[in-house]
Amino acid sequence: MTGKTAPKLALVTGGCKRLGAVIAAQLARAGYRLALHGHDAAKPDDNLQAVLDECGIEWHGFTADLESPQAPEDLMRAVIARFGCTPDLLINNASRFQYDDWQTLTGDSLSRHFQVNMHAPVMLAQLLVASSDANDQPAIINVIDQRVRNPNGDQLAYTLSKQALAESIRTLACAFGHKARVNGVAPGMTIATDEFTSGQMERLATEMPLQRLSQPEDIAEAVLYLAHAKSVTGQLIFVDGGAHMVSYDRDFVFMQR
Repeated sequence: MTGKTAPKLALVTGGCKRLGAVIAAQLARAGYRLALHGHDAAKPDDNLQAVLDECGIEWHGFTADLESPQAPEDLMRAVIARFGCTPDLLINNASRFQYDDWQTLTGDSLSRHFQVNMHAPVMLAQLLVASSDANDQPAIINVIDQRVRNPNGDQLAYTLSKQALAESIRTLACAFGHKARVNGVAPGMTIATDEFTSGQMERLATEMPLQRLSQPEDIAEAVLYLAHAKSVTGQLIFVDGGAHMVSYDRDFVFMQR
């Protein structure tokens, strides 16, 4: 694509809520235009919407079910058509996360996790690089999970798919060479779900080597660093309070209840 001018454009999958919205807000403050993806709706949460309004940056929402093999191509095509250029930055943040273990694992669950957590990010990266001008060198950042370093048996399909995505970082960085930078950020326990009990997050923090959990803003700062780090590729940064250095027997949701 030709005629690309500042400000830069970032495509953030799963970018309208939870961690994706915090990452998107950080990019908005840094002056990026935003293509925000959502699974079945692409409406920013209230905090992100307030930042978008305050910054006055151009943004647009795109819906796509990343379980569909055709979705990455359709999404990239729609973003390019809407903004008239390829993204400078791709944040593969959208994720499928469902509980299973070795006894309850099914082929369908494994396929669906790999489709969203591995296939879609890799295909979006390939489509981005193929659509970019030779001198653009877009940045690709995958949001992984600290558990890939010391896994346990919980959320087995999810963990396997994230391990595959983590390994793809160095491989794609080598494959793309100077055409794109590929890196990743691996959060620890960051945002509680409804399954967590009162005070559990505070108790979990005591289990971390740094006596703190990763905060959404910590992850967003690491993403912004990698977006601008022109000499960095093939790297995975753990932003997790040190959790990746410890082998936990169970997923955090089962600890310190």
